[in-house]
Amino acid sequence: MKAFLLAAGVGSRLRPITDTVPKCMVVIDGRPLIDIWLEALYAAGIDKVLVNLHHLPDVVRSHLTARNGPPGVRTVFEPELLGSAGTLAASRHWIGEDDMFLACNADNLTDFDLRSLVDVHRQYRPVATLSVFHSDQPSAGGVVEVDDGGMVTGFAEKPREPVSDLVNAGIYALHPCVLEEIDGPPPVDIGYHLLPRLVGRARAILVDGYFRDIGTVDAYRRAQQEWPVRVSQ
Repeated sequence: MKAFLLAAGVGSRLRPITDTVPKCMVVIDGRPLIDIWLEALYAAGIDKVLVNLHHLPDVVRSHLTARNGPPGVRTVFEPELLGSAGTLAASRHWIGEDDMFLACNADNLTDFDLRSLVDVHRQYRPVATLSVFHSDQPSAGGVVEVDDGGMVTGFAEKPREPVSDLVNAGIYALHPCVLEEIDGPPPVDIGYHLLPRLVGRARAILVDGYFRDIGTVDAYRRAQQEWPVRVSQ
């Protein structure tokens, strides 16, 4: 099984840290974030990962070259950002004949067992299964409405008046057919441009465990304090 690890963001909210370190390479409890992701993906049955790069790509390439062990990792460089959905569409050939793949935002830190996402997607076979979490600031993310059966009935990216505190966690299991929904010139975003088209055809699964978007300096500092405690439990 294959997965995209979306790591091309500039990380402007994490400056000055990201002036010299890409977001996916920030250190959490002595380990680069990208290694935490690769370990979690492999544990979920992923044997091939595509990592998209843009900001400070050589830092990531050098680390991956020196890294040993599975899963196998391939990188693609984007001279101009394609957007999260644009990256998926541009690598459609890489997915091949597979009937599902994962896509994950590399700037999130979580101990969510990705196998549960894979299992739910395989059980119900929607076009997409997205992970969600309860947020105390839902207007800062993609707000998801879900019915009693787990189907997504509404989605809005960064709404002024959120109707729910359920927010997209940026971890997806997808059928390749969703790539046909991606059009227009880049950058094309999963939240703004793809997920609204999948309402009524996608399922949601609640993240069970720790989750934090480390996109800001404050969030990164909190993650550095929280993660060692979490993994020691």
